[in-house]
Amino acid sequence: MNHWFDNRWVRGATLTASIALMLLITLMPRGLATADGSAISHGLLSLVMWGLSAGFVYGIGFVPRNPLLRMVFSPLVAWLGMGAALVFYVQYFSR
Repeated sequence: MNHWFDNRWVRGATLTASIALMLLITLMPRGLATADGSAISHGLLSLVMWGLSAGFVYGIGFVPRNPLLRMVFSPLVAWLGMGAALVFYVQYFSR
């Protein structure tokens, strides 16, 4: 399974998704709001930003030597964090 994570296409897709989501959050921050218009919790926003950071780290191909940092910036963490942000934007655009 680790061999699958080292694929250039997977890294490129993750980096592209990170850049696209970063631009979306920068240009339309209102999408990260709840249904009543209030902002999402700080903890949830931190998880989204952690996912974006992990997406950038994994996408450019950096592999930390420290096993803890390798886990913190793993592609699974990146995809989960970016997926959470994507859920908020899908809900925002479907209102």
